Amino acid sequence: MKNLIIRYIEALNDTDVESAGEILENFGVLDTIEILNWAKEYPYRPITQFNIARSYDSLFIKFSVRGSMLRAIYLNDQEPVNEDSCVEFFCKLPGNDKYMNFEFNCIGTCKAAKRVERNKEVTPYSKEELSMIKRFSTLGRRAFNELEGMFNWELTVKIPMRIMGIDPVNLPEKILGNFYKCADGTDSRHFVTWSPVKTDKPDFHRTEFFGELYF
Repeated sequence: MKNLIIRYIEALNDTDVESAGEILENFGVLDTIEILNWAKEYPYRPITQFNIARSYDSLFIKFSVRGSMLRAIYLNDQEPVNEDSCVEFFCKLPGNDKYMNFEFNCIGTCKAAKRVERNKEVTPYSKEELSMIKRFSTLGRRAFNELEGMFNWELTVKIPMRIMGIDPVNLPEKILGNFYKCADGTDSRHFVTWSPVKTDKPDFHRTEFFGELYF
C-alpha cells in the first residue's frame, strides 16, 4: 500500500490559494500520479505530479500536468468535470463507510460528493460548501473546447478539513486516499492513478485500493 506524509507548513495559515503554490513547491511533499492500471486499453500517461501539505485547518494540493490535448468545457461546479482535462483526490477516514471525491478540471471547476459507493448513498456537496474549496489555475477560468498540442498547467486547491469530516483540533493519525488523472471525454482518454487500482476496468471509486496519508 502506498503512503505519504501530509506535512504541516505554518506559512500556509496566512496565505491565499494563489500564493500557496510556491510554498507547496518549496516545502510540501512531492509525489507522482503515474500508474497505468489499464495500460492495454488506455496507454496514454500525461506527466502528472502533485505537492501536498496542510495548514492548521486546510489541506493544500498543487497539481502539475504536462500532456497532449486540453479541454475545459465545464464552468459550473458539479458538472461532469471528469470528461475534461481533470485531476482528482478521493479520501476517507479509516473505519468510516463514506468517502469523498473531489474532482477538478484544469480551470478549477469542481465536482464533489460524499458517498458509500459510486452510485450508493451519494450526497453532493452544497453550493456553500463548494465555495469554501478555493482553487487557482494557471489557465484562468475561461471555458474552452478541446485544443491540440502540448500543454503545461497547474492547479492549486485548498480544501477545509471540516468539510472532509476532520476536526483540525483532533487530527486522526491518517486518512486513506488516492489521486487520479483522467480526461474521459477527450481524444487522449486516460485513467492514471497514484495508488494501484486492481480492477479489470477503470474504476476510481474503489476505496479498498486507497493509500495511507499520514498527518
